[in-house]
Amino acid sequence: MTPQMLRLIPLVAVAATLAAPAQAITGSRSAPGDAIARSLVTVVGAGGRVCTGTLIAPTIVLTAAHCIAPGAAHRVVDYSTKPPTLITPRRIATHPQYSAQAMASHRATADIALLQLPAPMAGKSTSPLGAPRIPIVPGARFTIAGIGASSPGGSDVGTVRAAGLVATGKPGTLQVRLVDPLTNNKSAGMGGCTGDSGAPVFEDQNGRSIIVGVVSWSTGPDNSAGCGGLTGVTPFTLYREWIVTTARGWGAAF
Repeated sequence: MTPQMLRLIPLVAVAATLAAPAQAITGSRSAPGDAIARSLVTVVGAGGRVCTGTLIAPTIVLTAAHCIAPGAAHRVVDYSTKPPTLITPRRIATHPQYSAQAMASHRATADIALLQLPAPMAGKSTSPLGAPRIPIVPGARFTIAGIGASSPGGSDVGTVRAAGLVATGKPGTLQVRLVDPLTNNKSAGMGGCTGDSGAPVFEDQNGRSIIVGVVSWSTGPDNSAGCGGLTGVTPFTLYREWIVTTARGWGAAF
């Protein structure tokens, strides 16, 4: 089955409020560990669209390129203040090989973006950056963590959740499809949903949770529109060098 045959949706949401996110087991997905939860941030873009981001250095946020609209203002929400405040990034960069046309046509592309914050965020930590073990084989285990809704159309965007998924189909260096091993895309299961665009994808490597990709899209069960079927991932196999080089150019240490 080719990507063009899938009914994919980018997982952006419209922000209703800036209420502080909870960390609780909600719906079909559980809360990640504290270290991972502290590295997640909320990225707000044009029209109040919401994505998930991850701190890979104290002032560097990693997210998906399709979350970044050219010429639009983007902010990162700081929940350590009351009320929460919006942080304006100093710089934003999308991977030079990212194609919005390819994304709209459901083809794999370099769906990677970075934001530089003016200062570290209070109460936050970073997650380590890596790349997936090669070759990626069907059944390989990954964990996604994001602030997305627990169900299609859900209003609970902002709660930090995690899901353990496995690779399916023919995973490669451009795109990896993940699925809930208990439902196998036949019925609604765990996976990325609205607000999880840009969410980190972790692989356990030598006992450490390493970011090896970002969430780009989802389908409903049996490749229908929605969530709970497949979760599409852009792996860092080809893109880690650009991420590191760009972040170092902005003064980050890796």
